[in-house]
Amino acid sequence: MNEDQGGSLVEITDENFSDEIESSDGLAMVDFWAEWCGPCRLVGPIVDELAHEQSDRVKVGKMDVDANPDTAFRFNVRSIPSILFFKDGELVDTVIGAQPKSVLEQKIDQHA
Repeated sequence: MNEDQGGSLVEITDENFSDEIESSDGLAMVDFWAEWCGPCRLVGPIVDELAHEQSDRVKVGKMDVDANPDTAFRFNVRSIPSILFFKDGELVDTVIGAQPKSVLEQKIDQHA
């Protein structure tokens, strides 16, 4: 099985953010990251796991802030990794920095 294609992991861009996240029903989680960011590389596999394990509860996306600065600026993402949670298209929560999987699972439980 190709891990990158399974679950509900979606590549989010400035162009598709409105369609994929703001027009989405239910809970969505977006990982704002960059290739050069060490802590982002720690969080990345956790986000991938959650995309597979929680695909029935949350839509999971990843947004490269270097390639998509407009959305990062719009949501005031100044530190990465930042994981933003959206419920029915509205920002409801933010987790900044490399956090353990349990913290993200708690946020999903809280908002799903």
